[in-house]
Amino acid sequence: MAQNNQGIQHLLQAEKKASEKVTEARKRKQRRLKQAKEEAQAEIERIHKEKDANFRAVESATLGDKDKMAAQIDAETKRKLQEMDIQVTNHKQTVVQQLLRMVYEIEPEMHPNCRPEKIGA
Repeated sequence: MAQNNQGIQHLLQAEKKASEKVTEARKRKQRRLKQAKEEAQAEIERIHKEKDANFRAVESATLGDKDKMAAQIDAETKRKLQEMDIQVTNHKQTVVQQLLRMVYEIEPEMHPNCRPEKIGA
């Protein structure tokens, strides 16, 4: 009987050691996964920064300075607005006269689709 207890104790100890080894292996696996994830994230950030720097270099070479472009667009817009203001000032009276003539000088006429026989019926 003592040998049975000793065998059972030996099996329990072996099971406990195996359980500890499995637990330790799982912990090592989790640490490796976390480390791999962090390394991958760092690599992604490095590549992103590199690609962004390349894009900025190509963009500035292609388009030139953004501030210069913005200033040029603003100047062009102001010039066109001034031209429009001048045109409005020059043609304002003519347009008002045309509108008034259209409102006051109405010439009644029959619509081309109107049939006179239906009006009298």
